[in-house]
Amino acid sequence: MSYRKAMSNSPAPKSPTAPRKSPRSRADEVSQSDTLHRILRLANKLMAPFSTYLEHRYKISLNEFRLLMLIGRFPNSASHELAEMTGVNPMSVSRAVAALQKHGRITVERDASNKRRKTLVLTDEGQRLYLLMRPQTDKVADYLVSGLEAAQVDTLNHFLDTLVDTLESKDEAGNSRFLESTRPDDDEV
Repeated sequence: MSYRKAMSNSPAPKSPTAPRKSPRSRADEVSQSDTLHRILRLANKLMAPFSTYLEHRYKISLNEFRLLMLIGRFPNSASHELAEMTGVNPMSVSRAVAALQKHGRITVERDASNKRRKTLVLTDEGQRLYLLMRPQTDKVADYLVSGLEAAQVDTLNHFLDTLVDTLESKDEAGNSRFLESTRPDDDEV
């Protein structure tokens, strides 16, 4: 059965054991679960060219690749800025930075205007790799939206920004609304 057919014929979810927190219908719940599944599937499909053509050839992990490409686009960024841009947790960014440094692809330098800030800079090898991998990244981006008109791409970007803003929103205490609202009911604070 095709993916699209499977998603359109998804069975209704089993009855929840705990009372629902919102008055959504079963159709809404299935649709929202299917939407999440589609987003996750899209993210996985987008990684196929990376794992097929780049990962083994250049001996680079996905997080290292993401950071290298961002440092190439936004030179002299700090680790915490890249973590925010990618949505990757700071520990994963730190590991990727260490690996990129170990392989001679980036250096970490003190910011002359702010001594506490450390910026990430591509080395000659990092710049070479960035220039080699950039066309592949552009091909993936171009192919992804090739079936859309310009206005549809703008609409998609608006929806994606709205979803990211929702996931990044904070409550009055500075806590992630997303993590707080998705906490398991049996999780102790």
